Amino acid sequence: MSETEVEAPVETTEAVVEEETTEAVVETKNQPETKKEGPEKWGIAHIYSSYNNTIIHMTDLTGGETVAISSGGIHVNADRYESSPFAAMKAANAVVEATRTKGFTGFHIRVRAVGGVGSRVPGPGAQAAIRALARGGFKIGRIDDVTPIPHDTTRKKGGKRGRRV
Repeated sequence: MSETEVEAPVETTEAVVEEETTEAVVETKNQPETKKEGPEKWGIAHIYSSYNNTIIHMTDLTGGETVAISSGGIHVNADRYESSPFAAMKAANAVVEATRTKGFTGFHIRVRAVGGVGSRVPGPGAQAAIRALARGGFKIGRIDDVTPIPHDTTRKKGGKRGRRV
C-alpha cells in the first residue's frame, strides 16, 4: 500500500510541472514577433583605397552587375582631399542610398590597396568607408583584404640607381 501512496504524489507533481510549462509557452506567444519583409538580398562592396583616391563599388554576389559606384573625388573640390576619410564617408553614404532603393539587405566587404610594386596598406579612406557602410543599416557578412600581392615581385620603376630628384 505504501507504493501506491508514493505514486499518487509523483503524478500530481508532474501535472503541476506540465501546467507551469504551458503557462510559460503562453507568455512567450504574447510577445510581438519580428516580421520579415522578404528574402534577404546580398551584395559585395568593393573598396579600393589608395593615397590618391577612394572608390566604392557595390555589385551583386557574382560581381558581374554593378549596383552603385562612387569615388571620393566626386564629393570634394580639391584633388588633395580625394583620399580623405571625409570624402570616403560621403562616397559610402551615396552608395548606401543607391543600394537601399534596390532592395539589398546585406553585403560582404572587400578592401583593396594598390598592391603589386605599390603600397600594400590601404589608404586613409578605407576605414572611414567601412564605418559609413556599417552605419547604413545593412548586415555585414565578411570583411576581406583582396590586395594583389605578387609572389615574385616585378622590378619597381626607377632603374638601377633609383629615382634621382
